[in-house]
Amino acid sequence: MFNIANLFTASNMLAGFLSILFAVTGHIDLAVWAIFAGAFFDFLDGFAARVFKTSGDMGKQLDSLADMVTFGVAPGMLMMVVLTINLSNDYSSTEVQTGFLEWVDSLLNLNPTAFYPLAGLIIPFFSLFRLAKFNIDTRQTTSFIGLPTPVNTLFFTTFPLAIVFTNEAMSSYIQVVFHPIFIVLTILIMGLLMVSEIPFFSLKFNKTGIKGNEIRYLFLLISMIIIVLFSVWAIALIVFLYLILSIIENTFLTSKKNEI
Repeated sequence: MFNIANLFTASNMLAGFLSILFAVTGHIDLAVWAIFAGAFFDFLDGFAARVFKTSGDMGKQLDSLADMVTFGVAPGMLMMVVLTINLSNDYSSTEVQTGFLEWVDSLLNLNPTAFYPLAGLIIPFFSLFRLAKFNIDTRQTTSFIGLPTPVNTLFFTTFPLAIVFTNEAMSSYIQVVFHPIFIVLTILIMGLLMVSEIPFFSLKFNKTGIKGNEIRYLFLLISMIIIVLFSVWAIALIVFLYLILSIIENTFLTSKKNEI
């Protein structure tokens, strides 16, 4: 039960819990770092399971439970907090915390505008079905059917990071991207992608050569360029790149293979 892989899985869950704690207390920057830590532990548990040959039903169940916290509840709570922030204020931890507490009071008073942050609940809602689907879908051994929950979560870390690292030059752009309706629609679209039947490629390399891994090498190359050029916005752009390349691979490359 308490093997190395499962301990990494438990660490993933604890990181997700810490992210939730940081988010509701206004430390959205720390909440993002906790999610990143959870994603790292999520990678390590699979790696350890393969190295020590300890994979099994117990590990699969623990992995899904941990992922539900880190890649379901944590990003949902983080986006709820983001939607309570008044962007006309300074983006300090104190302002974020105050905004969340004021939102709770406003929600209890049935203020119509207070219902926007509840859109964050869409993320754990669709994540629940995505993770359950992954566990029973035998088609997802070498690729994914539907957007993976970690990718969805990484996309939404862009919003708190943009708030923390914003500046005057970006303020007008921030106002558009952070409009509540835009965020709610984005959350809904990403949620639907998670439970869709759209195939997405995996970053697992079956072999080290280029042949058969063209899309993966292209993704990594362009991603490095995006990170250098766009800093805080790189995560969201890389997720968009992942969506586009997945569509290209399954629309053009797969059809060519079938023709051959």
